[in-house]
Amino acid sequence: MKKNIRLLSMLTASAMLFGSVTGCGMHENADSAAPVSYSDSSYKASDLQTGGGNMAAEQQMDSGSKSSEQRTDSGSKSSEQITDSVSMADKLQTEASMAEPESYFGNDSLALACESSEECINAGNSLYFYPEGKIYNTESYEKPDENGFFLSRVQPLSTIAADVDTASYTNIRRMIESGYSAAEIPSEAVRPEEFINYFSYDLDSPLAGDKFGVTAEVSACPWNRDHQLMFIGVKAEDPYEGTVPESNLVFLIDVSGSMAHKDKLTLLQDSFKDLVDNLPGEGVVSIVTYASKEEVVLDGVDMREKSAIKKAISSLSASGSTAGERGMQMAYEIAQEHFIDGGNNRIIMATDGDLNVGISDPDELEKFIEKKKESGIFLSVLGFGEGNYKDDRLERLADCGNGNYSYIDSKLEGHKVLVEEMSSTLVTVAKDVKFQVEFNPARVNAYRLIGYEDRKLEAVDFNDDTKDGGEIGTGHSVVALYEIISADSEAAIDLKYQENTKADESDDFATVKIRYKEPDSESSELIEAVVGNDSFHEKPGDNLAFAELAAGFAMLLSDSEYTGTLSYNDILREFRKIERKDEYRDEFYNLVRMVEKRN
Repeated sequence: MKKNIRLLSMLTASAMLFGSVTGCGMHENADSAAPVSYSDSSYKASDLQTGGGNMAAEQQMDSGSKSSEQRTDSGSKSSEQITDSVSMADKLQTEASMAEPESYFGNDSLALACESSEECINAGNSLYFYPEGKIYNTESYEKPDENGFFLSRVQPLSTIAADVDTASYTNIRRMIESGYSAAEIPSEAVRPEEFINYFSYDLDSPLAGDKFGVTAEVSACPWNRDHQLMFIGVKAEDPYEGTVPESNLVFLIDVSGSMAHKDKLTLLQDSFKDLVDNLPGEGVVSIVTYASKEEVVLDGVDMREKSAIKKAISSLSASGSTAGERGMQMAYEIAQEHFIDGGNNRIIMATDGDLNVGISDPDELEKFIEKKKESGIFLSVLGFGEGNYKDDRLERLADCGNGNYSYIDSKLEGHKVLVEEMSSTLVTVAKDVKFQVEFNPARVNAYRLIGYEDRKLEAVDFNDDTKDGGEIGTGHSVVALYEIISADSEAAIDLKYQENTKADESDDFATVKIRYKEPDSESSELIEAVVGNDSFHEKPGDNLAFAELAAGFAMLLSDSEYTGTLSYNDILREFRKIERKDEYRDEFYNLVRMVEKRN
């Protein structure tokens, strides 16, 4: 008789929450794929167990990688976490069908109703159970189609909203360290610009009185000898010199049942307590939690009361469904009550994104968030966990809410985002930042922007102050990488009926324009910089040499049609030639090694 496993907690229609929202900062005509649930790349619980073992073995072999001790609390799958799933999954393994799941069961319901105790699998909120006994991952992602080439003569302008998110890289890192092969990583989860921008670069600081400094370089493309790569790096001013001004911080924490995992609420608590230990002494902290109902745990407590704040964080426990809408409303209300004129007013939302109660109309959700951001309160979104992780929803929240988006997979990453990069993560120095690159057809025949598919804007949006851009924190940097075909390349496309540009005197590659608003202003300002002939180098400098490896890794993982001759071995070989390395770049190298071994 077919097993009949039932879920006690009610699943609402809002499971589609955020799914079809048009991204803030993305032009209306951008091709956008529907959110993808990672159910077509299935795995059994036994696969998870061996994946964790493989990760540990490879880390011991790789010099410079994070030790297994350091990753103990990172949320990696442990045998204790999956013992119940493994025993039943092994018992039930048969040929899997692609039928709709008979049941969904999760920690939103702490008790499962089964015909017998043997039929219950306590696999947590992260998994679907199919009648034939196969376990499916329900993570969801969305990404528009990959950027292609544009002829400079026909379309000389490339316009995007700034993006300083890094969640995609750390989420993919989590997958690789958990034993995923390249084929098992969902291509929709890979956003190349977040791979590139996860790392630090040696960029020119702004000149006195300027908001941004611009660094540009052009050199050969490693995966296509007929093409070149253009590196454009933008670095924001740091008026606070790495510190944080008087702050009004609201921690908006998901404590629903789906968060009851070590890689979710436990890791979240450790990361927030680390932040509290390193906060400056000026300002207030509030804590709002949400599950089946919202609750104000702390209301404007002095930031110097670190013990009280950490005690409140430690007291949190997970249960119930996820009513995210009302939680967000309350967080904004609390932030407004304690608003500091001229200070740093920010909500830090932490969740796995598995919202199932709240605004069901995506358009209404977008309107709600966009209206709130006009209050001068900024938003940081921190993602946690695996299996049921909703990346598509969290990225949209951050894009619409004047904020940034990071994924926390370990204590080390929590420390990096919330402590090492505290000022850039928590303090905005420019909002609605947009970049527009105008290519010179006399020098550049065609170009392709690598990544930023969901941040593209129409050219006319650049000068329109009502169109949303991105937010950049103090001292933060943003890098964009273009693959270009030079006008004199054999791969260049000739236009018979267009104006001949070969006689143009300028040898510039492009002009970079940056439009931004001060955090408390609604009028934009403009900065321009030229990518001249002196930007070209036969051998790429350290910035471009590493950025092209990060981009290439993302392109291979996402099965890009533009990888040409590139391989994982090529990335490993070229990495060894780079002079400037740090622990994060060394870790990158080891991730590539892991994927190459499983490929």
